[in-house]
Amino acid sequence: MKKNPFKQKKRLTRILRLLRRLRPAELPVTYRHNNVQLFPEGSLFFDALLSAISSARHSIFLEYYTIKDDQTGREVAAALAAAVRRGVKVQLIYDYIGCVDTTYSYFKNLAFHGVDLLPFNKPSFRRGIYWFDKRDHRKMTIIDDQLAFLGGFNIGDEYSGRVEGHRRFRDLGLSIRGDAVSELAAIFNATRRLEHNGPVRPRRIRKPRSLLKYSGRASVVIISGGPRQRRSYIREAFQVNIASAAEEILIATPYFVPGPRIIRSLLRAARRGVRVRLLLPARSDVKLVLLLGRSSYSTLLKGGVEIYELNREILHAKVMLIDGERSVIGSANLDQRSFHRNYEINCVVDNIDFGGQIRELLLHEISCSQKVRLAEHERRGLLTRAMERVVRLFAWFL
Repeated sequence: MKKNPFKQKKRLTRILRLLRRLRPAELPVTYRHNNVQLFPEGSLFFDALLSAISSARHSIFLEYYTIKDDQTGREVAAALAAAVRRGVKVQLIYDYIGCVDTTYSYFKNLAFHGVDLLPFNKPSFRRGIYWFDKRDHRKMTIIDDQLAFLGGFNIGDEYSGRVEGHRRFRDLGLSIRGDAVSELAAIFNATRRLEHNGPVRPRRIRKPRSLLKYSGRASVVIISGGPRQRRSYIREAFQVNIASAAEEILIATPYFVPGPRIIRSLLRAARRGVRVRLLLPARSDVKLVLLLGRSSYSTLLKGGVEIYELNREILHAKVMLIDGERSVIGSANLDQRSFHRNYEINCVVDNIDFGGQIRELLLHEISCSQKVRLAEHERRGLLTRAMERVVRLFAWFL
């Protein structure tokens, strides 16, 4: 990608100005020399995940929002059971509400085979109605404290590519090998302490014997979000990276309820000459969110932001690419729930090779998508506009 030296020179000034305004409680740690690998398809992601589980020697820790009792879910369960028989310690945190449709026998079978289960946020009258609005939306697996799998993939056939056509979810995942995995392991342990409502002895993180074996060229920053934070680190990470863009912003997200701060950030970027392109779903498994997201199209289109809708599959990937080299990828959507009420995990990967793969993939998806044009969007019917106004009243809760 051709660089503009004048814009590059101004990037640091914009970042410092935004950081002074946000005043984060603590700056995130940058882990250097990590190996990262992109998995652009569900089949590739789950093949790598199952292979890593099968080769685990000491520990496997999983934290997932949704786990289905289908072929993919049963393959993962069988691999975990086999790991326990080898003497591997296996712990699984799953979101109670996210797995409400999963059969009881599925988790009973995991427990029978020795998997240590922790349902996140089980219903409790002592918590009032607050428990219902809290979700563990993270998707991650940690193998031997040295290898981690992240992204938007839940465990199910819709994500692994076994479901064909319009019911399949289009998603992205990645693996990280390096020092950044230690922070993910610490976050997993903190979640266990939170749900146990009591002390859980901090684990000793297992370090690789040979650092050279795992040295890579990617710098990684882990961004953990949750409702107990005083401010949204997830949203601030999006804002800081948008503010740093000099030439191009590419975003793919399935649930687009960004709120005024993110919208202003995108419009400012477009005004200073950054090309901003959004890849959003034409169809969604949450139709109210789709309707709500489209209510902000006019403002963005008038401000120079380009919007494309993917119709071939259900978009579920959550990634932002800045200037072809810095990627924000993980479990968080550009919506208020991810900003304020979900437990999320994102990582910022600074690597031009990884960014190049993301860019090629997103541009291909954009070329296969329908571009939203302002004139056509403005001709939507009165009923649609009225429904958008009604849904916006409940935007905070979606």
